[in-house]
Amino acid sequence: MHRRQAIAMLGLAAGLKAAPAIRDRFIGVWKLVSYQNKRPNGDVIQVYGPNPVGRIMYEKSGRMAATLMRPGRKPPQDPRNSTLEELREIQSGFVAYFGSFDVDEPTQTVIHHVEAALNPAWPGTDLKRSYDFSGDRLTLSTGTLTLVWQREPD
Repeated sequence: MHRRQAIAMLGLAAGLKAAPAIRDRFIGVWKLVSYQNKRPNGDVIQVYGPNPVGRIMYEKSGRMAATLMRPGRKPPQDPRNSTLEELREIQSGFVAYFGSFDVDEPTQTVIHHVEAALNPAWPGTDLKRSYDFSGDRLTLSTGTLTLVWQREPD
């Protein structure tokens, strides 16, 4: 190889940036745009209505947290003495958990390792979600559930 060719190749290599690892694309805060459930009969319902509220956060350290809420939940009449129906209403419209995460690129899956959650059945479990990136959107799905998130500015 001639000296000029070598210098040109080094310059070209220096100008190229390596594509970010898939795991790095998760890092940041995402706003919930849509939360859908596809029923066995094919019907699709908006789980928390047309304007769900939620954030999911992924940190470089490998930590994550997710909070989702159905807007318009009714507060209990007496917060210190809620009825069973009021407590059911409170929990049925809210999801919250945190833990660590891993990305399995070959299967295009993100795994949330749950450490604590509103649902007491979740700590110690792994929540596996298929993922897809499109522009500033991240879609996570389980097969029946599909959640679409939009990246929040840094």
